[in-house]
Amino acid sequence: MQFDLAFFAITIPAVIFAGTSKGGFGSGAAFASASILALVFEPTVAVGLMLPLLMVMDVHALKVYWRKWDWKLSWIVIFGSLPGVALGALLYKDANPDLLRFLIGAISILFVIWSVVSAKGWFVKVKNPIGTVGGLAAGATGGFTSFVSHAGGPPVAVYLLSHPVTKTSYQASTVLIFWVINMLKAVPYAFIGIFTPQTLMADVILVPFAFIGVWLGVKAHDMLSERLYFNVTYVLLTLTGIKLIWDALS
Repeated sequence: MQFDLAFFAITIPAVIFAGTSKGGFGSGAAFASASILALVFEPTVAVGLMLPLLMVMDVHALKVYWRKWDWKLSWIVIFGSLPGVALGALLYKDANPDLLRFLIGAISILFVIWSVVSAKGWFVKVKNPIGTVGGLAAGATGGFTSFVSHAGGPPVAVYLLSHPVTKTSYQASTVLIFWVINMLKAVPYAFIGIFTPQTLMADVILVPFAFIGVWLGVKAHDMLSERLYFNVTYVLLTLTGIKLIWDALS
């Protein structure tokens, strides 16, 4: 990893984009940054580089949304995430880079499909709030996809949004949930060797941009059109997902 102009041209926008999502748009789109970085770095480098920055963003966002979350819903998801994180660690331990590229690319494409289908109302909407078992399942799925590519947003969103939560309560709940999940991921990341001296040095350099991204997200929470933000996200994820899958298969 060379800390040259190309490195900063790629990483700085990716980190700011992730922070913006964390700070104002439910955290779900933050994983687009890992997908983008996986285009130019090995998948393990991409996720290892992003996790400490995501954890910094989580702490900053927690201060803004402190105690505005739904405790019960959040902790059901967090408890359910434990087996998902464990499964992700087992897979990552022996996975080759092309498999990881394929998984990150596939998750990126599936995220876009899920988002479009949800926005169009093409799936059968849940008439009643999803229960505890469903919340645990959402947590397990989110824990696994979060471990692999920092993409735990969709299953968690399905569960939370089946309940009568406000926009701010939903945002605060996702901040709390992924703060805990990211801390859970950090331990196996360290043991597997995903963190390296180079990725940690890069994190130190990029921390200011993580704060800038969260600050922009908080400001944009009530100002910027969610439709515009997520449309940009969907385009980025579609392009990067296709490229990652192509690279993995070729």
